[in-house]
Amino acid sequence: MDDLYGVIGDPIAHSMSPVMHNAAFHDAGIQASYGRLHVVPSELPDAIKGIRALGLRGINVTVPHKTAVMPLLDEIDPLAASIGAVNTIVNREGKLIGYNTDGLGFVEGLKKDIQGDLSSKKVLIIGAGGAAKAIYFTLASLGVRNIDITNRSDDKAFDMIDSCPVDIESQYCKLQEAELKLHQYDIVIQTTSIGMFPAAEESPIRVDRVKTGAVFSDIIYNPLKTSFLRQAEQHGAVIQNGIDMFVYQGALAFTKWTGITPNTELMKNIVLKQLGG
Repeated sequence: MDDLYGVIGDPIAHSMSPVMHNAAFHDAGIQASYGRLHVVPSELPDAIKGIRALGLRGINVTVPHKTAVMPLLDEIDPLAASIGAVNTIVNREGKLIGYNTDGLGFVEGLKKDIQGDLSSKKVLIIGAGGAAKAIYFTLASLGVRNIDITNRSDDKAFDMIDSCPVDIESQYCKLQEAELKLHQYDIVIQTTSIGMFPAAEESPIRVDRVKTGAVFSDIIYNPLKTSFLRQAEQHGAVIQNGIDMFVYQGALAFTKWTGITPNTELMKNIVLKQLGG
């Protein structure tokens, strides 16, 4: 019988994780099946019991369950605990362990476009939601010392800065202020849903001040090139969309489940094919 894996969320029909992971399992010669599991919030505790009872080997967790699932697990990885969200569950002989691979997946994708030491870069994160927090805490844990936050509301940004488990230099700046000092940053990371299909022409900030050689990243991957990225590219930035983060967070989960490093180029090509890109 194949080992069973899946992704839980509400909604879940749009998820590309099954096609990506099933291709990776096949390529690695692993007899496994990965599927979408639609779980509404009220059924989450029963779903976790079902994972134990059915012996599913691993689960990805997406919205709205990343935080709510944590008290239902047996153990939480320290980074996931500090972020306050789990996106990967490993079933180790009936013991369910929660991890967060979002931030590490983002950084893994970021590295290919970074020149020099990542820890020396000055970073701006746009947004203060769950993805922003995962990226922020992960960068801080990897030694990046200077990370600023801009967001529509300041409460969530200040909460994120105050709760960071690593002592770094961080400032909150309003969106208009961020636009004016954008040229100061080596890396600018857009983590909000602004610019996602079908509202692809929207951008969280105006991008017309870009430091030479700066990397502008948008975690959105539909469309593949948001208005934010188009503006940055026009002003000479190196740009990257959310495909790499999606692929690498999935690859890290795959490795935690199996102990095997999957073929990330295969996974990326599968996702691009699904997106028609």
